Amino acid sequence: MHLIQILLPTFDNEGKPFPHEVYGAIGDELVARFSGLTAHNRAPAQGFWTSGNQTSRDEIVVFEVMVQELDEDWWSQYRRELEGRLRQESVVIRSYPIRLL
Repeated sequence: MHLIQILLPTFDNEGKPFPHEVYGAIGDELVARFSGLTAHNRAPAQGFWTSGNQTSRDEIVVFEVMVQELDEDWWSQYRRELEGRLRQESVVIRSYPIRLL
């Protein structure tokens, strides 16, 4: 079993917050495909990264999905789709092998 985490920005590249409908649509897609979703969206996390001498900051929400089998091709295509939809250079989707206790 795998835990998939999708890190979604809360602001676009111009600093405007994404409308809640954006996250609702993504959540609906994931629930329809995987029959469940956990959304960590009450207190956005902060991400930091450095490029050259400049440090950037972003606020993110995290969507999590548990899957039995990891379809890397599907997730890679979905990541590219989200990058286009959200006008982002990169959207992080990561997976962890998990064992339910």
